[in-house]
Amino acid sequence: MPKIQERLVGQLMGKGMPKPQAFAVATSQLQKAGDLKPGTAQLTPKGAKRQAMGAAGRAKDRAAKASGHKATDYKYNQMKNTARLKTNSGRGDSGGM
Repeated sequence: MPKIQERLVGQLMGKGMPKPQAFAVATSQLQKAGDLKPGTAQLTPKGAKRQAMGAAGRAKDRAAKASGHKATDYKYNQMKNTARLKTNSGRGDSGGM
């Protein structure tokens, strides 16, 4: 099973879904998104690229696509598997010495 699929199955099970159902839902969603070949658990080229990104890269990519910002503008929250726009604090002229 590809790591991207293992992670999604684990997330669904963490939300209380039984393992067989979590496996079926994860497989279906990854096939629908084009990350797995239809009817298989084989990665497509897109799926291989997303798997290589890791969880942080995928979270930043999702946030960037939704907002129009660049993925590098985001900071990853490992506990929530989400990305937040970085703040500008500490940059530029603070007005003091």
